[in-house]
Amino acid sequence: MAEHYSSFNRGTWRWFLQRVTAVFLIGALAFHFVMLHFVNHAASITFAGTEARMGGILYFTLMMTFLVTAAFHGINGVYNALVNMGLKGTQKKAVAAILVVAGIALIVQGTRVAIAMSPMF
Repeated sequence: MAEHYSSFNRGTWRWFLQRVTAVFLIGALAFHFVMLHFVNHAASITFAGTEARMGGILYFTLMMTFLVTAAFHGINGVYNALVNMGLKGTQKKAVAAILVVAGIALIVQGTRVAIAMSPMF
């Protein structure tokens, strides 16, 4: 039988945060689907409605937390999948740097959009 291998070492902060963000994302995605597919149907979503939702501090905070946790969870998952496939040495460092820059860019752009859509700012 094949030996189990994972670049996620149990007990490390990345291992722990991957699990915590997964639990948070399940709840945030459920909230997102209920709000945007059952309470407000997709055909009736407008910029004005989005602006109204983003005007609430709790909704805005949830969406910003959703952005950061999804970015971390996804990037950390991609990085570890590549490491599990055998990425090593200089390539591993280059991919890590590219993913960090991509993650920062994603969070910066997402924050800019959230601020633009919120009447609080």
